[in-house]
Amino acid sequence: MRIVLQRVSSASVRIDGQVRGEIAHGLLLLLGVAPSDTRADAEWLASKVARLRIFGDGEGLMNRSVSDVGGGVLVVSQFTLFASTRKGTRPSFNDAATPAVAIPLYEYFLLCMEKELGGRPVARGEFGAMMDVTLVNDGPVTLIIDSPKTGQSD
Repeated sequence: MRIVLQRVSSASVRIDGQVRGEIAHGLLLLLGVAPSDTRADAEWLASKVARLRIFGDGEGLMNRSVSDVGGGVLVVSQFTLFASTRKGTRPSFNDAATPAVAIPLYEYFLLCMEKELGGRPVARGEFGAMMDVTLVNDGPVTLIIDSPKTGQSD
C-alpha cells in the first residue's frame, strides 16, 4: 500500500458536484493498493498515520500527531499511485491492484483508521469514482508512506 499524506488546513472531495467528504485541519490521504497488499498492510499504515508526529506543538516543533490534535482525516482512493512511467509516455497501471483486491482493502483501511482515531469517523471519497479533490496544504507538509514490504519508506 502507498499513501501520499498531506497536512491540510482543509480538504474536501466532490463527486458529481456534491461534497462527499470534508475536513478542517488534519490529513488528506491519497491511498493506492498493490496486488500483493494485505490487511496487515492496512493495519500498519493506519497505525503509522495516526501516530506520525507532523503537527506543531506549543513551540512550533512537529511533535504532535493527528490523534493528538484531534484533526480530521480524509481518505481518497488513487490507483495512479502505482503507475509506472519507466517506458514510453503513457503510464502503465499494471502494478495497481484490481478493484476486486483494492476495494476490500480500501474499506478495511478506513475501518482501521477510525479505530486508530478512537472511533472518530473518517471522511472519504468513493472508490473508482471521478472525484474533485480540493485542499489547502498546511506547511506544506507532504509525505509518501509505503507499507513495509514495498521497501521504499520506513
